[in-house]
Amino acid sequence: MVFSSTLFLLYFLPVFLTVYYLSDVKYKNYIALAASIFFYAWGAPDFIFIVLGSIIVDFFIVQKMYESTGLKKKLLLTTSVLLNLGLLAYFKYANFFVDNLNVLLGITGAGAIQMTKIIMPIGISFFSFQKFTYGIDVFRGKHKPLKKVTDLALYILLFPQLIAGPIVRYGEIADQLEDRQQNETIDNKLTGLFRFILGLSKKVLIANVMGAEADKIFAMNPDMMNSSVAWIGILAYTFQIYFDFSGYSDMAIGLGKMIGFKFPENFDNPYVSRSISEFWRRWHMTLGRWMKDYLYIPLGGNRVNSKFRLYFNLWFVFLVSGLWHGAAWTFIAWGAFHGLFLILDRLFLLKVLDKIGKLPAMIFTFIVTMIGWVIFRSVSLDFAFAYIGKLFSFNFGPAGYPDLEFITVLIIAVIFSFITAIKPGKKLEDKILYQQYPVSRYLVMSICCMLLLIVCVADISSSGFNPFIYFRF
Repeated sequence: MVFSSTLFLLYFLPVFLTVYYLSDVKYKNYIALAASIFFYAWGAPDFIFIVLGSIIVDFFIVQKMYESTGLKKKLLLTTSVLLNLGLLAYFKYANFFVDNLNVLLGITGAGAIQMTKIIMPIGISFFSFQKFTYGIDVFRGKHKPLKKVTDLALYILLFPQLIAGPIVRYGEIADQLEDRQQNETIDNKLTGLFRFILGLSKKVLIANVMGAEADKIFAMNPDMMNSSVAWIGILAYTFQIYFDFSGYSDMAIGLGKMIGFKFPENFDNPYVSRSISEFWRRWHMTLGRWMKDYLYIPLGGNRVNSKFRLYFNLWFVFLVSGLWHGAAWTFIAWGAFHGLFLILDRLFLLKVLDKIGKLPAMIFTFIVTMIGWVIFRSVSLDFAFAYIGKLFSFNFGPAGYPDLEFITVLIIAVIFSFITAIKPGKKLEDKILYQQYPVSRYLVMSICCMLLLIVCVADISSSGFNPFIYFRF
């Protein structure tokens, strides 16, 4: 079940909100948990019991860890981490490992290992990271463990952020799991609804249109492309992945707000960045912070004895980030690509970009980001290298004349991606997303959002193309 479906919009969400709002406060967590279990089981019925079982085991391990000291406490934390790491490694990476091992065995002439293809549970990358933070945050003394196993299950399975984040760390939401009455205001319910509809519109009205064109071009053989086609394809995908993923984050944040949860922001206009370092402070911010606090700093962070170790830590973290996105060499290469530019930033590139000015630095960073997206989107490294070669072959010819809908939506995508680079655009965003609403703004937003919702539902009902990119992660 995806947020941008008639099943969710017309049936699941209205029924859930009606029951949730009419229920006594002492039952709301149970209702949210029941809805979340149903939501997950609808898309992955074979895995819900595995997820619930691992949550129950985690609950008792962390409870025991909290009561322990010294070596025993460390061993219990290690047990919790290995349990979740083992589940993630098995379901997400076992096929990748066996496939690559078989390649090596084939080179040596040995027989291949036969293994049934393992189906990956939906959202495992996101909820595994949240399970890591539960044990680690309790171990570090940032918060006490939850008293009820149902509250832990709600934290892990809460349907607004279950499938594609944002990655909500335990310390950020622990108190809200037990009491969030102060957040359940009319203002939050209304602004949460507005945020949800804006995210839905980004997904349905922009990302889907971009995605249809990107899929068509990336299905082509690069030998059959000219530079015009290649650039249109990667522009389409660049805006598809941004509006798809940021749209989902907006919907998750909005839904959370509607039921009293405050989720962290996940995007901050990443395409206006003037360096790759800045891009990663603006793109998938909850993943970046997770990697920093739970991997980069434990590796030594900036407090290391040599520049080599510092650069290795940066590069390693981004290799892991790439692998987290998917079990494929293209994702690993994408992580290494970004890690390389982060090292170059520290070596000299930030100074160069600062000297050339805001607009040239932004254009350079956007082009580097798009090249990275080629690697990320490609089915293989060979395809990625061939595609990048077409981008810079400068063989510009007819591009197949994209239709008027695509051109119009592409212009809209460009405007909304870069509008905050100027002060009036940033002020407009702040008024819509972050500032307190006067009555007049409530009226305007209510009318605009209702119209957008009607258009989105009509579009969803009439179109069979409705992918969610991060579902496969």
